[in-house]
Amino acid sequence: MPDDYKAPLPSPTPDSQPFWEAAKRHQLRIQRCRSCNQAYFYPRNVCPHCLSSDVEWFTATGRGRLHTFSIVYRGLKYPPLEPPYVLAMVELDEGPRMMTNLVGVEPDPARISCDMPVVVEWADVTPDVTLPRFRPA
Repeated sequence: MPDDYKAPLPSPTPDSQPFWEAAKRHQLRIQRCRSCNQAYFYPRNVCPHCLSSDVEWFTATGRGRLHTFSIVYRGLKYPPLEPPYVLAMVELDEGPRMMTNLVGVEPDPARISCDMPVVVEWADVTPDVTLPRFRPA
C-alpha cells in the first residue's frame, strides 16, 4: 500500500481492538457465543442472538461467499480504492456477514456473481492498520 493512503481509517474501540490486532497479523478473528454457539460480527461483548455475555474470540477460516455487491463508479473524496471498485457483503463460512471490498477481479457485473466463493486477503494500509478485503477464491 502506498505511504499516501488518505481514506478514513478505523478507530478501534475496546470491543474491536482484538479484531484489529489480529488483522495486523493477517488473522481474521471474530466472536462466538459460548451459550448458543453462534458466531457473529461486528465485535461486541454481548451475543446479538441470545444476549449472553459468555463470548469468545476465535480465528475464522477467511473463506466465504459473496452475499451481495455494488460497483462504485464515483466514490468519496478519498476512497479506499480507486473507482471503480466493488463494495461487497461477504457471508463467512462461519455464518456472519462482513462489509468489505472485493478485489482481484474487474469491477464488471459480468465477472462478479452473488454466491461466488471468496477468500480474505490483507491490505497493510499503514504500519498500524491492516484491512481485510476479499478476492475470488
